[in-house]
Order: sequence, then C-alpha cells, then structure tokens
Amino acid sequence: MEHVRGGQDQEQERSAGPQLARLMRRWWEEAGSTTGGTRPTQQALAARLGIDQTTLSRYLNPKHLSTAPPRVVEILHTQLGAPATELERARTLCRTALRENGRKQGSDSTADQAADPVDPSDPSDPSDPSDPSDDLGADGLNDTSGRQPSRWLRRALVAAAIMLAFTAGALVNERLSAPGPKATDTGATGALSASEAPYEWPLLRMGEEDQFSRARALQNLLNAHGYKVLADGFFRQDTRDAVMDFQQRHDLPVDGKVGPLTWPELVKVVEHGSGAFEVRAVQELLNNVGQGGTAVSGKFTAATVQDLKFFQRTHGLAATGRVNADTWLALLVKQLPPVKAPAYQRGTSPLPSTPL
Repeated sequence: MEHVRGGQDQEQERSAGPQLARLMRRWWEEAGSTTGGTRPTQQALAARLGIDQTTLSRYLNPKHLSTAPPRVVEILHTQLGAPATELERARTLCRTALRENGRKQGSDSTADQAADPVDPSDPSDPSDPSDPSDDLGADGLNDTSGRQPSRWLRRALVAAAIMLAFTAGALVNERLSAPGPKATDTGATGALSASEAPYEWPLLRMGEEDQFSRARALQNLLNAHGYKVLADGFFRQDTRDAVMDFQQRHDLPVDGKVGPLTWPELVKVVEHGSGAFEVRAVQELLNNVGQGGTAVSGKFTAATVQDLKFFQRTHGLAATGRVNADTWLALLVKQLPPVKAPAYQRGTSPLPSTPL
C-alpha cells in the first residue's frame, strides 16, 4: 500500500500543475537576484494581482491542487522579471493543468453517480410512469381518474408550440441577415472599435481635487504636443490654459474641458519609437486598471507591451501591443478609483526642454 501511494505521489509531482507551481515559485525566489533589487513579498504581489495572499501561496505551492489562471501566470512573469523564454512554457503548463483538472473533475462526477445509482422503485424518479404528477386534468391539477387532458388544453398547447416556433424562426432569420463583425484598423475581425464600444470619453475639467491617473495622462499628452505642464494629477490653471490653446489650434470649442471632442484629437498612436510623454501617459493608465502594476518610465518596454496586450485581450480589443483611439478610450474608462497617489506622482514627470 505504501508503495502504491508513493507511486501516486510521484505521478502527481510530474503533472503539469505542480510543474507550473515550481516554475512560478522559482521566479519569485530569484526575483531581484540578477538586477540587485529586492524580491517583492507575496503580500505585495497578491495586491498587484488583485487576489489575497493565501490564494497566491496556493498557486506557488507544488503540493496544492490549485492552478493559477493564465492572467496570474502572465502578470507574475512580468512583475518578477522572469526569463522571457520561460513564458511560453508556463502558458503551456497552465493550459495542460487546467485540462487535467477538468478531466479529474469529470471522472469524480462520474464516480459519484456510479456510487449513488437511481432506485427505479423511488417514487420521486421523474421517469417513473406511476408518478401521479404526470397525469393532469383539464384544470391543470392532478387527476387520478386516468382521464386524458381535455381537448381545449391540447389545442392551447399546440397553438403555443406553433407561436414559439414562429418566434424562433424570426430570430434566426434576423441573426442571419445581420451584417457580420467589422474589422478594425488593425484588420482584427470581431474587435470593438471606438464607435461600437459601449464607452464614452470621460470629462475632465479644472478643479482643486487630485484627479489622479486620468489627469496625469492628460498632462503627459499635452506635453507630448509641446506644452510644459507638470504631470501631477491636479487640473490647475496651467493645465486649463494648455487645453484651451490646444482646442483653439485644432478648431475645437474653447472651453478648457477635456471631453468627447478633445480627447480624440489629443491622443496619439503609441508604439515602439513613440515619445516618452505619450508612453508615460499609457503606462499611467495601465498601472491603474487592476491587472497588476505597470512601471511608469516613459520607455515602451517589452513588459509594457505584454501588459498592454493583456488589457486588449481582456477588453475585446485587437491584441496588437499598439495604442490606438480604441485602446485609449478603454484605458480611460476602465480606471479604478485610486486609494492614494503613487510615490512618483509629484514632480517626477519629464518636462520638455523648451516651452511652447
């Protein structure tokens, strides 16, 4: 018996779930060793992932049956600076482990059914022909006299069935005649465009309160257009003056408010080779959408591209790693209420070398 149990333990250790857990645990244990940084605590990692520390500990424990979902695997890889060559292996192990878990649950369910067969003599069995609930009279109540349902009831049932069939046919015809999904400017069929997405550009205006990531993104975008504004999240007079000048130059209503007319003119396509200000604006927004922290550096790094693609995939956008108007809109809408301003908020945004 001990020999059999040992063999089962060894087989479990070789399965995909424990292999994935060991791989991710090694990422965590080695984090910071190559760069000389500090390894993040599990508590800090869990907060970035939006899960509790106990759940993260289970994902990193090879002896636990919990398997980390793909999102957690990808964000951990990015946050811990794991080797790029190991990401695809981790994804494969994750998919395999989830399939194995599904098969195991299915076999357990089958075993439970075999262990608890249906008793054919059980009066609660719905297939039992002697169940009196199957014999309804004309008034819809149980009729133990053996009579069949009345003629008007049968006619009503037939009429209801015809009406349901007609309605279903109309819906199918409408679905077949509807136009197919549109392709976006990137050629990805089925992805949402800014005009189709159920989003509206947020409205920003001058105020005393800290408006956090949206305002910092706005200020960085203004700087990308040649203005000199401190990207601190406070929409003061200097930000309003820059907005009004921008609106005047682009034939927009000059009201100093940033809404559905100004945002589309203000945002820029961001990709490899883009300027530091627009990249920083994207990173500000990515850092506050609840999928784990994104470094706000102004450099369009591989980690930024991975975070961006993950956001696009999870919000019905083409996962291009390129920020167009559709992605800007989704990023601005999906901002979480901030708990506090990040440490880099005050006075750290790079400013243009020359004013407007």
